[in-house]
Amino acid sequence: MTSIQLTRTARPTQTVSLRLSQKTQAVLAILGSAFFFALMNALARQAGDLPVAQKCFFRNVVSVPLAALVLWKEKPALQNSVRNLPGLLLRAVLGTIGMTANFYAVDHMLLADATILSRLSPFATLLLSWLFLREGLTRLQAASVGVAFLGALCIIRPGAAALTSGPAVIGLIGGIATGAAYTTVRWLTQRGVSQAVVVFSYSLVSCVFMLPQLLFNYCPMTGAQLAYLLAAGLAATGAQFCLTSGYAKAPSREISAYEYTTVIFAALLGFVMFGQLPDLLSWLGYAIIIGVALLMFWQNVKTERAAQPSEPDTAH
Repeated sequence: MTSIQLTRTARPTQTVSLRLSQKTQAVLAILGSAFFFALMNALARQAGDLPVAQKCFFRNVVSVPLAALVLWKEKPALQNSVRNLPGLLLRAVLGTIGMTANFYAVDHMLLADATILSRLSPFATLLLSWLFLREGLTRLQAASVGVAFLGALCIIRPGAAALTSGPAVIGLIGGIATGAAYTTVRWLTQRGVSQAVVVFSYSLVSCVFMLPQLLFNYCPMTGAQLAYLLAAGLAATGAQFCLTSGYAKAPSREISAYEYTTVIFAALLGFVMFGQLPDLLSWLGYAIIIGVALLMFWQNVKTERAAQPSEPDTAH
């Protein structure tokens, strides 16, 4: 009787790579920064009526030791930073102006009016990146940012009269200054400056600038108010690291539209923390912003797939 032995040939184990591309990492980083910025604003609002300098100081004071801890592990990064000290100071000054103007506008205007002015920063970033960094801008990318801005208008609906007031002008300057700061971040990271150095220098300069005003105009706080401001500082730190990482990995024209998702996160936090319910026009704005974000994301995916070489057919 003949015995038949069946053997199963073992196939080599295939490993699936889940490595994300630079563009995808940049998009995820900007989405993370949008969430943390919305959380920061919600926590700062929860802290109550406090001086602008006090809110600004505690917004950034938490970032100083955290960024310093990261820098301690990246000592070689400090050597390159000395050569780019003027750019770091410029980023810090522009960021401080933008932050102060934004908090001032929030304190002296309707929150919706102040928010729309701060959302002008991506337009400033795109324009300044095109002018100074020579980054190209496609029609689709320009149109996507414009449509996302219309979606933001549906949500926050600023009053026309408020846009001619003094606080509105300051808020507009803040939005432009923030966009210029983001452009400087892109320029610095292209020159090899560490993300931790950028965050540390901005936070430190801002705290030094706000400290005299804090000492002469300090408002006593409860333990709860202090906790909310410190938590807002942690959220701001996470937002800064995500934002710096995003602009380091991709040009502003490819990721700036995703910053508008902060209004979506703000709406969710507003409902959870303050019981605020958006109306139908706001939901329309959410749909527009999400649609534009998905359009740009899939356009990036298609571009990446087209650029990748096709794998040879190994089947026999």
